Formats: sequence, structure tokens, C-alpha cells
Amino acid sequence: MDKTDITTSDIEAAERLLGLVYTARERAQMAGNLRGQIDLAVKRRKYEMPNSVPAALRFDPRLPGFEMPTDTGVTRTHPDDPLPDSDEDIAFAALPQLGAWIASRALTSRRLTEIYLARIERLNPHLFCFATVTPELALAEADAMDALTAEGKSLGPLHGIPYGVKDLFDTKGIVTGWGAEPFQDRVPDSDARIVTLLREAGAVLLGKTTLGALAYNDIWYGGRTRNPWNTEEGSSGSSAGSGSATAAALCAFAIGTETLGSITSPSQRNGTTGLRPTFGRVSRAGAMALCWSLDKIGPMCRAVEDCALVLDVINGADIEDRCTIAAPFAFEAEKGIEGLKLGYLPEAFEDEGATDVDRAALEAAKSLGIEVVTVSLPDLPYASLMNSLYAEAAAAFEHLTLTDTDDTLTWQDDGAWPNTFRKARFLSAVDHVQLDRLRYLVMQALDGLFQEVDALIGPFMTGPMLVASNFTGHPCLHLRAGFLDLGTRGAASLGAGKLTTGEADAAGETHRVPQGISIWGRLFEEGTILNLGLALEKKLGVAAERPPLPA
Repeated sequence: MDKTDITTSDIEAAERLLGLVYTARERAQMAGNLRGQIDLAVKRRKYEMPNSVPAALRFDPRLPGFEMPTDTGVTRTHPDDPLPDSDEDIAFAALPQLGAWIASRALTSRRLTEIYLARIERLNPHLFCFATVTPELALAEADAMDALTAEGKSLGPLHGIPYGVKDLFDTKGIVTGWGAEPFQDRVPDSDARIVTLLREAGAVLLGKTTLGALAYNDIWYGGRTRNPWNTEEGSSGSSAGSGSATAAALCAFAIGTETLGSITSPSQRNGTTGLRPTFGRVSRAGAMALCWSLDKIGPMCRAVEDCALVLDVINGADIEDRCTIAAPFAFEAEKGIEGLKLGYLPEAFEDEGATDVDRAALEAAKSLGIEVVTVSLPDLPYASLMNSLYAEAAAAFEHLTLTDTDDTLTWQDDGAWPNTFRKARFLSAVDHVQLDRLRYLVMQALDGLFQEVDALIGPFMTGPMLVASNFTGHPCLHLRAGFLDLGTRGAASLGAGKLTTGEADAAGETHRVPQGISIWGRLFEEGTILNLGLALEKKLGVAAERPPLPA
């Protein structure tokens, strides 16, 4: 570290990086005593902390006066359709149907696992959605579930159901590479809490689905994960592999994570149904940390009810994750939506980014027999909260920046992590304290909105909701609403303080690709938005269409 004296010219130059202006007298006063502050910072940087060390401060989405819902218990549908002759028809079946076939012994877990493994072998070279496949483990777990079935025992709705887990969750003895070159040979010695919970529920692990390096974008050390509806474009991120694999039926369901759009964005791109639960509902123990106050875990499925069944299994407080909150989960598949009040921001359906599919989804919601009203949000600098995300992420991977290991990451664009981490070093700590206070105002703003309505509906990029609801911790369900004919789109981007799924090319071949709609709900009331999603899914009638996969 350069120990030369700090000059007033140094300070004046630094002011431009922070958007500040001091006087000559103020600069002169600081020049003599900044060295101690710098030395303390440098001393701390020399103490490297592993990614598993959490922050001492914990985010709690509950405001004073919050009352936790008390309803609990999940009831599901019990379909009785006969087992199809086609392996593809079996692969695309919803979880209640797969569970019913396994329970009745019309289908074994081994056969279902073999169907998915065969699809992975055939399609993964086109989609790049599985980083690691574990066929021996999967078949052993499937056989164990079949043995229990033969004894008349069931571990629940996910008994014998094969799934994929995002490759930022630790799996004992199995590479967990976080999508990033510096960690591609990383092998943990224990399982993440969510992996344990799914195993205890009888789910069968097929392997690790890809993610954009360090949970951003769809570019990882094995290439770019593709959208099965148009394999010329990326599948968006960061839960890129979970979205692609589920949409293409390479698994029955998958697990994703979201810090800012990483479940909902690939669900928008790939046409899956993704549920981002309330912050704190699901344990992140054994998961790579990107932003301790923002990271959330949720299911990515092909149907709304499937999301409810998976969330029921992974829900629960965990002493190993200091941010988890004990909360009941209630869902009734046959429950009606009578009496619910649904809101929408009118400008979200009027701006140039809104599509005919978005507007048709709103009209479909209005036809469900519930009250649908316009709402508004206070005028706050919501996008400014993005600086908090950048700072937490830069802290989580500080050693990559300080050792120049960030240069080994494939994605090096201006908006990629390496440049973002470096820029974050110039963010003011004082500003971050103020951002935390702004976050509280945003929490109050959304709390006020959800006192007016039970849920909010809108396009993926509805106003400030992507940023705002992620920072407040409110749950979001994103489901397929229709299709658009678009050219190849770019990958996700966090530029300019918002995440986008890319714009269609002005020229070139177009593809029929899915378009989704989002439903946001009150804290810990996922059951409400799931029931609304079920009704909308049925009304829209587009969930069953399959992507045009390579032969």
C-alpha cells in the first residue's frame, strides 16, 4: 500500500467518484487524518473471510404490527389419468400426476428417473442446463423409493420424483462450482439444508443445474445455458439451468434462487412457473451467498400446484440460517378465490414495454369474478437500492477482486460481476446506511399497497416491483401467460439499476417464445397468490404447450 501523504488534490479527485463536493478548507482538514481510516480498511482486507460467514446484521421483512398467518396444511389434487404410452408425455406430467402413478405402482421411480436421465443425455448437449449429472446416485435413490413403495410406505407428494438443484447448493462429494471458473473444482463435504429436506421427502436428485457465474446471467464455465424455445438465445439467469431443464422436461422440477429476478426472469424466458417465496421462509444453509439480506430460494416447475407441493417440503426455519423465520404454509388446491381483491399499476400495462400477452392476462384476471382495482405506489427512488445489492455482492466475493482472480471469469462485459465488484469499492458507506433507511420506507410503501389489495398482478418488469419487492421480501409467482413471436434476445442484465430479459432483434428469424405474468402477494401468504395463479393458469390455458426440442 502506498504510504505517501494524502493530498487535497487526491481528495478532490475522489470526490468526483462519489458525487460529492467539499471546500478547500474541508479538504485540507481531511488530508492530515485520512491515513488512519485507510490503514484500518487495509488491515481488515488482509483478513479473508469465506463465503459461508454471514453478516451480523439480519434483514427481517416484518414491520411493527405484523401478524403471522396461522393457517397451515396443504391439500392437493388427486388425478387419476392412466399412464401414457409415451415417455415424453410422462416426462412433462405435473407432480400430482407423477405422484399418483408412483403411488399406484403404474410407474416406478426408477423408470421415471431413467426417462429423465435419457432426456438429459439427449438434450443437455443442446441446452447446457446441467453442470453435473449423477446417474448412479439418482438410480440408487429411485430404487430406495421403489422399495418403500413396495412396502406400502410413502414419504409424501415428492416420493420418487426426480429433480435438479441449482449448482450453488452444496452436495456432499459432488462438485458444486457456482458456475464460476475459480470454483469449478469445488467439492463440499456436506449437503445444503434444502438438499437434505428434499431427500427426506423422497425426491430423487438427478444432478446440478447450471447458473450464471456467481448467480448472475446464464454464462457459466461450461458455456451459455439455452432457452429450449429458441436455442439460439440464453435462458436468462441466474437460475438458468433450472428454468431450461424444467421447461424441456429434463426433470420433474428444479430449485432456483433469487436475489433480483433469478427465479422470475428465467421463468419469463423459458415459460416455467417460478415461485419466489417470502424472504426468510426457506433456509439457505449450505448455499452460496451473494447478498445475505436478499437471497431467496424457491421452486421452478411447469404448473402452479407443483410449486405449492415443493414449497411445503422446503419451508421452515433453520438455526444454521440466521435470517430464517418460522412461518406456517397453507395451500388448498381446491380453494376458490372468491372475495379476493387484486390490484394492478395501470402504467405497467400502458408503457412501451407492455405486450398484448400482458394486457390479455389482465383481462383474464378481470374475468375471474374477483374485484380488480388500480393502485399506486409512492414516488421513491426505488432503483437506488441496487447499490446495496452491488455492495453485498462485492463483499461476498471481495477476494476475487483483491487478488485479480475475477479476471478468470468468462463474462467480462461492463455490466458483468468483475467490473461491478470493482466499481462497488467506490460506493460510500454513509450512502449505504441511508439506503438501508430508504429500504425501510419501501417496506412501508409495499405494506401500504398490500393493505389495499390481497395481491398485485403485472408484467415481469412492472414499475419498480422487481427491485422493490425483492428488497422488501414479498413473495412473487411468475407463470406463463401466452406466446410472442420474437427474434433472438440477449441475456439478462443488471445495467441501469434494473434487470431486463433482453430485447428482440429488429431483423432475423423469429421464434414462438413464452411470455409470463407476475403475481405478488403479502408476506408469508403464498397460498393466496398460488390460488390466484391456479385460477389464472386454468383461464389462460397455455401451460401445457411444449417447446420444439431437437429430435
